[in-house]
Amino acid sequence: MKHVFTKILGIEVDFTTKVEEFIKHTEEKITYTKQPLQNEFFVRSHNLLFEQGINDIGINVMSWENTPCFFSTGDRSNLPYDIFAASFYLISRYEEYLPHVKDVHGRFSPKDSIAYQHKFLERPVVDIWAMKLLKILKDRFPEIKHQARLYEYRSLIDVTTSHCYANRGVIRGFSGLMLDLVNFRLKRVVERVSVGLNLKKDPYDNFSSLINWHNEFKIKSIFFFQFANYSKYDKNVSINSNKFKSLIKYVGDYSKVALAASYSSFDNVDLLKTEKSNLEKVVNRPVNYSRMRYNRVDVPESYRNLIAAEFTDDFTMGYTHQIGFRAGTCTPFQFYDIPLEVQQPIKIYPFAVHDYALLNLKRKSDILKTLDTIYLDIKTVGGLFLTVFSNELLGREGKPDWKEVYKDILVKYNV
Repeated sequence: MKHVFTKILGIEVDFTTKVEEFIKHTEEKITYTKQPLQNEFFVRSHNLLFEQGINDIGINVMSWENTPCFFSTGDRSNLPYDIFAASFYLISRYEEYLPHVKDVHGRFSPKDSIAYQHKFLERPVVDIWAMKLLKILKDRFPEIKHQARLYEYRSLIDVTTSHCYANRGVIRGFSGLMLDLVNFRLKRVVERVSVGLNLKKDPYDNFSSLINWHNEFKIKSIFFFQFANYSKYDKNVSINSNKFKSLIKYVGDYSKVALAASYSSFDNVDLLKTEKSNLEKVVNRPVNYSRMRYNRVDVPESYRNLIAAEFTDDFTMGYTHQIGFRAGTCTPFQFYDIPLEVQQPIKIYPFAVHDYALLNLKRKSDILKTLDTIYLDIKTVGGLFLTVFSNELLGREGKPDWKEVYKDILVKYNV
């Protein structure tokens, strides 16, 4: 209720379960139950919010003025759907508690989501439902007060590999050179040698350009640095490299620095705490923001681990290879732990676009056309548009020119 009314619509609400208190109230009021008391605004409730635990709920997705919705309420309700139960189902990630097959990295597949299966993954339906509710409330209560939200764009930069060749040490550099030679990757050999001789800049080292663009276009950004030991899936520069530490400090002078938690720390709270602490020593300030490697989220364990490591905000809620709204909303929300039936002290920031989800699009015009639809929906509801790009992809050569694509995104969607 607070997510819909307070965070999205800017309407302050209070709650009561006492009939006498409700009847005495003379201003705007809503009953959320099975039967109305009098002639007040009434929303017939689905059982979901009155249950405990997880149950396999039958869902019938229908259309509400060209917007998919579910949990229909019947004729007597002032809303045709219980958008509060439906919003909770999506935001709590209820379906991720249900039995499902995880991928090789232990992730929930977007294809298993109700949003993907019913073709509304690319729409922030929770926010759209809230705006429909606001219109109906204004018709019923013309004097109702609400605080309209302002659209915002924010850029998230993943730095899980800060350099392709540079700052990697003699042994790793020589091993990489030999591997490229054995596999006849001659272009990489030439590039590697050129970087090593300072004849060419490392292709992943695009931080000064990004910072300049962010300053020029007044972009709010967060750089997520991986600060972990080498492993199978964690191949960044050594955390002992002074040049790497200097890079982090340099970026921290212009943007917020946060932790890109390593693959190895996914189910290891102690390691997560260590990575957080080590990064804090470099930037000399608390690091409260996190992103999980490969967008790995195991609900609710991942968030319990982040809370145990004293993170306050997480930016992992989204899909790597699929554009859209994993939690059905473009509004940050507090994580609700269903097994414990408690709202946890960590805020979730859902992102809509990951750069890897754009790789199948070969032209810049196709990419921007795809993002236009996402942008217009978020703009209409006054939400937060988050995109995730990595310095690796932005340093990749070929078509499209990803740095050019990224710059156009900054210009086009930061308004």
